[in-house]
Amino acid sequence: MAKMLIVFHTRSGNTETMAEYVADGARGVEGIEVEVRSVDIVTPDDLLGFDAIVIGSPVYFGTMAAEVKKLIDESVVHFTKLDGKVGGAFTSSGGAHGGNETTVLDIIKALMVHGMVVKGMSAGAHYGPVAVGPPDEDEAEECRRYGYDLAELTMRLFG
Repeated sequence: MAKMLIVFHTRSGNTETMAEYVADGARGVEGIEVEVRSVDIVTPDDLLGFDAIVIGSPVYFGTMAAEVKKLIDESVVHFTKLDGKVGGAFTSSGGAHGGNETTVLDIIKALMVHGMVVKGMSAGAHYGPVAVGPPDEDEAEECRRYGYDLAELTMRLFG
């Protein structure tokens, strides 16, 4: 059985809601085990136990929250050990021009430095789901589709 970890940080609850939508989509793929955890309870060692790691963060000053960046920075202890795992990112912001894409790309760049496989989306938010404020039904569906697509890729590689 392949395993996916969805890590998030939230203050308003919006990013956590998105994490649950991503998990709902991923759970639609047979054979994948999905865990959703706040970044506050995830350690770099935890990352080793999963085949896919999806990270969600609110946008702060055009990039990820410090709590998410801390996990990424500390994950250097496992440099090269995440190579080949599936990665993905999503984000929420308070405004349309708050930096959603820059935040998703910053997370993706870190995952790629680890050698992770990142899948884009041909429709919608190409780099990963984004929401402005509480996710509406279109954004919720995009999260579900993203989770499903990442879970399918994970199963092809690790199932």
